[in-house]
Amino acid sequence: MASEDVTVTVRLIRSFEHRNFRPVVYHAVQLDQTVKEFIVFLKQDIPLRTSLPPPFRNYKYDKLKIVHQAHKSKTNELVLSLEDDDRLLLKEDSTLKAAGIANETEIAFFCEEDYKSYKANPLSSW
Repeated sequence: MASEDVTVTVRLIRSFEHRNFRPVVYHAVQLDQTVKEFIVFLKQDIPLRTSLPPPFRNYKYDKLKIVHQAHKSKTNELVLSLEDDDRLLLKEDSTLKAAGIANETEIAFFCEEDYKSYKANPLSSW
């Protein structure tokens, strides 16, 4: 059985309070790789993307969460839904396919510490 390659949009979240994020599209993402391997790939790739401003390239991203899956409903949150963490946060030891990633899935990549502080006090600066 051949590995399945999909297109995934990764939403780099720099700031939850300021709603500061940038989408980056990745083509030919293999679903049989683990979430940890994909995070390592992203950490190596993001600093090399000259199309991103330096604050996005040099940030300490460490966690992935599903934002939206193709042909399913979207949340009203502008940056990232604060609900369903047990289902939508990706566990590092599972494969992307087992974690629920499919073609045209949008995933958020962010700093877990920032997410927890924003979730405790979800105020926007503007």
